[in-house]
Amino acid sequence: MTTQVSRRWRPRSLLQLVLLAFLVVMLPLGVLMFQAGQALSELTRLADVSARHAVEETRRARALSSLAVEMERSARQYAVLEEAGLREIYTQRADEFQTMLAQQRLLLPDNPDIEALAERIQGLKHLLDAPVPQIQARLDDFVPFAERTEAVRQATNRHIDARIERIREQAGGVQTRLWLQTSALVSASLVLMLLFTWLIIRPIRQLERRILSLGNTGQPAPSGGLQGPAELVQLDERLDWLSARLGELEAQKRQFLRHMSHELKTPLASVREGTALLADGVAGELTPRQHEILELIEASGEELQRLIEQLLDYNLLQHHAEVSVARFDVTTLIKELLAKHQLALDAKGMRLEWRDRPLVWQADRTATGRILDNLLSNAIAYGEDEGRLELRAQQRGDVLRLEVANSGDAISAKDRQRLFDPFYQGRARRKGPLKGSGIGLSVAADCAKAQQGHLELVDDTRLAVCFRLTLPWQAVNAQDALQHDTNPQDAITTSSPPHLTVDADARNS
Repeated sequence: MTTQVSRRWRPRSLLQLVLLAFLVVMLPLGVLMFQAGQALSELTRLADVSARHAVEETRRARALSSLAVEMERSARQYAVLEEAGLREIYTQRADEFQTMLAQQRLLLPDNPDIEALAERIQGLKHLLDAPVPQIQARLDDFVPFAERTEAVRQATNRHIDARIERIREQAGGVQTRLWLQTSALVSASLVLMLLFTWLIIRPIRQLERRILSLGNTGQPAPSGGLQGPAELVQLDERLDWLSARLGELEAQKRQFLRHMSHELKTPLASVREGTALLADGVAGELTPRQHEILELIEASGEELQRLIEQLLDYNLLQHHAEVSVARFDVTTLIKELLAKHQLALDAKGMRLEWRDRPLVWQADRTATGRILDNLLSNAIAYGEDEGRLELRAQQRGDVLRLEVANSGDAISAKDRQRLFDPFYQGRARRKGPLKGSGIGLSVAADCAKAQQGHLELVDDTRLAVCFRLTLPWQAVNAQDALQHDTNPQDAITTSSPPHLTVDADARNS
């Protein structure tokens, strides 16, 4: 069931949260598009109205100029011909001029030229009612009248230009406002996008951390009350269930390994004891053939005991990987291990090459011995009959490098990737009556890791297989020094290895 904390969050579904995120993020963009459309419509309307007014006002101004010219022409023709039709045309043009001038006054209410033309048109409108000599005397009045009309046309053009400039400024203001709105709304969309991304990613990252913790330590990190969609909250609860289930399985595995090791070692001890009694002749003298069979049984018993011990070591390292640091001679440790495997080396006919010289190091002697023991066992089991086996030890500053190399078949690239996985056995097979358990190299790698070291398979120019163990110098505290009968004062002074003028090298000449 979902927790009480997660119930406060809405929406409860991950799908609903994603859909809501899209809607909310798109909302500012929709508002921006609406406002941009409104502003564009307003600018379009202003431009259309301004264009129509500009055409009408320009046409009216030109018409005033044309009417002024026609009035002057009609007056001059009437002064010569004295035809009544010319007077009617003149009067008609004067009325049209007066009407258009009144309309133009609405556009330019404070223009002095329009005021002057309004006064002059009153006097010129009835000019042709006067006698001809008087008409001829006043014909020169049309010159300033035409000039005033042209001034009105130019003033109209200036007024239109000013209106266009105002519209341009207004368009610039709208553009600036749109840019500001765009910046604000896009920023709001980005903030909302980041917010919803955080709301979605945060519980996923919490689950990721718990999964990584579960994979690394076997226990998930504390949930702390996951807050988010119901699907992720339920997944968090499934992780708790998985953790509990894995804990139960791990406990069952440890119990199984303990019981199996005990149950196997007890009858195995009886078998080996009976074999030893038969070999000693307690049950009577044995034939050479019977001795060969007993030797085979004894060798198989030792191999089975080694496999059981590997299982115990693996179980111990998985749950009690504690390091007990002490100073020891690496060469002495190698001698002890070689003595243990001497019979197997003789049986294989392998030629051993190594340099016997003192090399003191500070680490976990038991874990280091376990690593070398597994490497030697693998080299003998998979190495070439009557081949070569090389042991190399080299100190480089605060790091000790140990190498175990043997001749034979090289390890394939496919097997290299899973070489240190527990219970993994490659395509190569051991040479002997029993095959391995597949945990020897895993135990060795875990022992190296427990000492902040590293075990790896490296390429060697002389031999087909070469394993390299790299161990740093471990500091010894006073408690470990007392446990190993070491002077605590000496332990404090050995927090780093002795600096040599040349590297301590125990490799082959």
